[in-house]
Amino acid sequence: MVKQTCYLTFALQGKVKGEIGMFFKNVGMIEYEGADSENPYAFKYYNPDEYVGGKTMKEHLRFAVAYWHTFDADGKDPFGDGTMFRAWNRMTHPLDKAKARAEAAFEFFEKLGVPYFCFHDVDIVDEGATLRETFAYLDQMSSFLKEMMETSRVQLLWNTANMFTHPRYVHGAATSCNADVYAYAAAKVKKGLDIAKELGAENYVFWGGREGYETLLNTDMKLELENLASFYRMAVEYAREIGFDGQFLIEPKPKEPTKHQYDFDAATTIAFLETYGLKDHFKLNLEANHATLAGHTFEHELRVAALHDVLGSIDANQGDLLLGWDTDEFPTDLYSAVLAMYEILKAGGFKTGGINFDAKVRRPSFADEDLFHAHIAGMDTYAVGLKVASRLLEDKALDQVIEERYESYTKGIGLEIKEGRTDLKKLAAYALEHDQIENQSGRQERLKATVNRYLLNALREAPAEKETR
Repeated sequence: MVKQTCYLTFALQGKVKGEIGMFFKNVGMIEYEGADSENPYAFKYYNPDEYVGGKTMKEHLRFAVAYWHTFDADGKDPFGDGTMFRAWNRMTHPLDKAKARAEAAFEFFEKLGVPYFCFHDVDIVDEGATLRETFAYLDQMSSFLKEMMETSRVQLLWNTANMFTHPRYVHGAATSCNADVYAYAAAKVKKGLDIAKELGAENYVFWGGREGYETLLNTDMKLELENLASFYRMAVEYAREIGFDGQFLIEPKPKEPTKHQYDFDAATTIAFLETYGLKDHFKLNLEANHATLAGHTFEHELRVAALHDVLGSIDANQGDLLLGWDTDEFPTDLYSAVLAMYEILKAGGFKTGGINFDAKVRRPSFADEDLFHAHIAGMDTYAVGLKVASRLLEDKALDQVIEERYESYTKGIGLEIKEGRTDLKKLAAYALEHDQIENQSGRQERLKATVNRYLLNALREAPAEKETR
């Protein structure tokens, strides 16, 4: 048995024990100071205790930190080596490194004040030489994380299994042409569900990083899709067997790394779930940058999911529109955040889901403190988005234009169409008598100006007094 080292002693009942912690010694607790604050280690707009539409910001937004980009990433890219040399990643034994990383993570969670975190299995500990050794590592680390969670306010929003990085997944995981790989992936998901149950995860995510194909010349698409559906059914059955009642989520992505992903976007994934009778068991975890890669806006993907009652959770980030890949930048686009929160609030808000920052600091932002600056910026961005979206909905600022635009379906032939009381012969006869058509303006620029006005007004306003329940 390798002796393990414990480096951190600050996490106790959700408070910092001592003054500065062990890994982020120059950073204290991040507090809300308001828009006039010039403190880079303070929230300007995210006030977790401020009420918006009957709930606190903390309850609405349910922020989570992505373990992988925040604590595992080293800044390497296809053209250069890593630039981020984190103290918690310097140990040689996998469990020493994993425990130091977890201690740094919980110091970060506590100081930032987030209620949740998310991880892949390989994020919390490196794989061993065999699957059996990997599972032994995961058992030790899940116990270690559980102990830390018991003395912290931070809980697990979701976990998942990484089934795309290792060369064994070169042809996919649940869609692999190799049955041994399929079985290996199933074992990983079984262990992931055991961990989710042990740690009280509110969701479990499937991200099919290589569930797709490169060319149809060597692909049996029907078999691969059927195998993927069977894989999901087995996961549902096992979760029921062990009593895991968290929400299953699928995260669509159009490309990278597989050329043709089976979960290209929200609509494609919904069609898959409907086809194979799985829709009652799954919702979607939607990512802003993935929407961009699919040629959609983030609000489009959110609306599609909401219409089909499968909007579960989101990964908040943004892409670089000048680059054609998943750059996973921290969200700072206020306008986009307003439109995203508008869709989320219209859909009733999050149930078990939340806002996970699947985002990474840029390669030149290699200082440990940059991790705080990035998350503060993202949290402030979505706080503004929440307040503006809530006000737009409360004032019904966009509703009147939409109602007027579709007014023709509230009476006459339009109402007959809407209620299914007509046919092609009746419509043809009507059209012959009403062929002089007048359309109304869509008023797009006016609506965008309205959103701008609400956004700018929200930034100018003083923080509202706390409401009472």
